[in-house]
Amino acid sequence: MNQVIAALDATWRILAIGVLLGAGLPALFAVGVRALAWGTAAEGDAPDEDAKLEPTLVGRLVAYTMFAIVILAVLAGVGYIVAHGFGLKVTFNGLMPVITPKS
Repeated sequence: MNQVIAALDATWRILAIGVLLGAGLPALFAVGVRALAWGTAAEGDAPDEDAKLEPTLVGRLVAYTMFAIVILAVLAGVGYIVAHGFGLKVTFNGLMPVITPKS
């Protein structure tokens, strides 16, 4: 029975990480793209063909924050893969990853 519980425990952890990274990061990127579309025109106004709508300051801040989170997550994943390829171990002591030799 312990083996079944251990297998189910590992399964839900893998599922949670898969949902977080598989759907969460693309969703954050989509929020960032949508935030860049927050224009200055009023709702329902048809912009002129020559008019260029700039995103609001809040929209830019939200978008750049979302893009930074996605980029940092991708870089952390690539760093993890490269470190294991060189025979190193990645540990998270706090918020920052630390690369150490495997013991």
